[in-house]
Amino acid sequence: MYFDKNEFLNDFEYLLRTEGTDAEHADTRTLYNALSKAVMAKVFCDWEKSGRRATRRCGYFSAEFLVGRAIFSNLLNLGILQDIREVLAVRGIDINRFEEVEDAALGNGGLGRLAACFLESAATQNIPLDGYGLRYRYGLFRQTFEDGCQKELADDWLKWGDPWSVRKEEERVRVDFADFSVYAVPYDTPVIGYKSGVINTLRLWQSEPIHPFDFDKFDAMRGEEIARENFNATEITAVLYPNDNTEEGKILRLRQQYFLVSASLQSILRKQKEGGRYATNLCERVVLQLNDTHPVLAVPELIRLLEKDGIPFETAFEICRKIFRFTNHTIMGEALEKWRGETVKSILPEIWTVIGKIQARLEKEGLDKEKYYIVKDGTVHMANLAVYVCGAVNGVAQIHTEILKRDVFKDWHAWDENKIANVTNGITPRRWFLLNNPKMAAEITARIGQGWETDLPELKKLAAYIDDPVFRERFVSIKRENKRRLADHIRDHEGVDIPEHFIFDVQVKRLHEYKRQLLNALSVLYIYNELKSGNLPDFKPTAFIFGAKAAPGYYLAKAIIKFINGIAELVNNDETVTDKLRVAFIRNYNVSYAEKIVCAADVSEQISMAGMEASGTGNMKFMLNGTVTLGTLDGANVEICEEAGKENNYIFGATVDEVATVKKSYDPKKILEKNPKLKKAVESLIDGTFEGGRDELKAVYDSLLSGADADKYLVLYDFEDYILTKLYLNAEYGSETFTTKCLVNMTNAGKFSADRSVKEYAEHIWNI
Repeated sequence: MYFDKNEFLNDFEYLLRTEGTDAEHADTRTLYNALSKAVMAKVFCDWEKSGRRATRRCGYFSAEFLVGRAIFSNLLNLGILQDIREVLAVRGIDINRFEEVEDAALGNGGLGRLAACFLESAATQNIPLDGYGLRYRYGLFRQTFEDGCQKELADDWLKWGDPWSVRKEEERVRVDFADFSVYAVPYDTPVIGYKSGVINTLRLWQSEPIHPFDFDKFDAMRGEEIARENFNATEITAVLYPNDNTEEGKILRLRQQYFLVSASLQSILRKQKEGGRYATNLCERVVLQLNDTHPVLAVPELIRLLEKDGIPFETAFEICRKIFRFTNHTIMGEALEKWRGETVKSILPEIWTVIGKIQARLEKEGLDKEKYYIVKDGTVHMANLAVYVCGAVNGVAQIHTEILKRDVFKDWHAWDENKIANVTNGITPRRWFLLNNPKMAAEITARIGQGWETDLPELKKLAAYIDDPVFRERFVSIKRENKRRLADHIRDHEGVDIPEHFIFDVQVKRLHEYKRQLLNALSVLYIYNELKSGNLPDFKPTAFIFGAKAAPGYYLAKAIIKFINGIAELVNNDETVTDKLRVAFIRNYNVSYAEKIVCAADVSEQISMAGMEASGTGNMKFMLNGTVTLGTLDGANVEICEEAGKENNYIFGATVDEVATVKKSYDPKKILEKNPKLKKAVESLIDGTFEGGRDELKAVYDSLLSGADADKYLVLYDFEDYILTKLYLNAEYGSETFTTKCLVNMTNAGKFSADRSVKEYAEHIWNI
């Protein structure tokens, strides 16, 4: 994109004047919107050209797109970040003011962040990939704490405006449910490749009422009826992942999923027909990736739409097989979605009919009904539907894909051994290194050139500098500076003071039992007790930093947050240990917070029970920024160790095979009897150590020790190996050996670029 500073400054100032202000007096929101709109005007032509350039495109259907704050990454990818910085400085504006702009929190964690990385990488690599999702009015909730408990507040990200999207009123479509209909209105956002000139599109759908205001009903004083109709329509895209602990919540999730796929497919088919092409030739123009089970209703919906156009079911089915691809992101049973058939039938009767046809087709193949089914005992199994119909299925890490083949989808794998493939996840190195760690990026570029920015395996050239004392000193110095910046942010936002010479031990991710934040919390309490007893005289000062949101209806996860906050209060108010130990649970962890964290962390905790984490992408972000992993051999940790060497990370715990063996005769109570120090930490949950939350903490205690499913994620079993490994890491910190391990990880992070991931998808899954 051609960029003229004076011309741009004129455009920027003109937009400010249309808002009745100027650069000197405008508030941050007005400056942000004016700047964003000025950039949008510059990219429009490239965006239009990019949309026409490919004969076959991939559509990425996802319930989440966790794009984060757009302005800095867009300016970086356009190659004008420094230019804009200078343009603003001329008018006395510090570009860092835009850090006040809130994230577009349209995702919950790794699933949505991965989708955002894939879109950016595809545009960078000139791959025609467009995203299709929902424009949630409030996105993921805004997290705060009250008496240590998580409280959810509306995350009103649109209060900043949405200058990076364009409403396409003329392309709205109608989506019909059994009981009412709504309009789906698309908002298109440019996805800008890094200095590639390519701009793909993220299309997000907003639900709106068919009749926003009915004068006849209003004149008849039927205002409540008008309000109810409007609410029914707009609630579909009101909030990401409504609480599904109630039947009403489940129905709303079903509506969201159908709304997404129906609107997207209608839009795609319309473009196909407008180009003078037949729907039967759709597979020549389009391939559609289903990001987990949320958008799998796209399969019966496309068949429904094709049948409506007069295409026979069998032909429509074969079109679906050629078009759809499916990514599984988890082996968690609750995430392999299932729907009550009666619910589907009542809300989406035509979809229920199509699902019945697919089930009948499957039965005609003569397969064992106990192993192969879409509908069983009145329940629709969405993962089975996806695996049966989609032309390709993939896992997201080597170990995860093997688990799919031999366990989760073992029967389907036996049916077709070529269907399930692996594409290991990746992250974009632009946002997660160039943008968030610019001084380190500059040091690398000064030594090996710029090629690594779009070809991350080029980082292997850094191997020649690992022993260079100047480079090592710069690495340590920049890390210290990043730690200082994060410490300032945590102090200002969380009220916790963390000295920069402390080890920054970080675990930031969605709060779930299998991710084992509880294991980390118990270790902190263990270390606290040991420090109080004088048993760790050589312990190097450490700050344990947590960041996580628990689903609003996930009682036990919220109880663990209460426990961690209790530990933080205990530790941070005890002057006898604060020279050695601090704990911070950051509120409202999001992409922008993560940008500060991943380049400042000394230790990345990736401690899920082996076999549970499909991949993880946070582990990759930390690795790229020169952070060692303290973790299990789970998900992408396995491949991180293959790339950087197990000896350059801190690995503990039962392996996948060992977990299966242990669980055959596991008794967590015996673990406690053998380890009185661990027992003391566990019993703090019920012995009055922590004020308040008695019922919640008792529930955590019971989850470890009561019932047939006690300690199902082997928190207590892995604890001894975990604490020994953690203390070993503590002893090595600050040594030349530790610095070498950090640099070896950074040097060998090349495999984990989303550029590599999307190229593998394009070549092996999408054939584009």
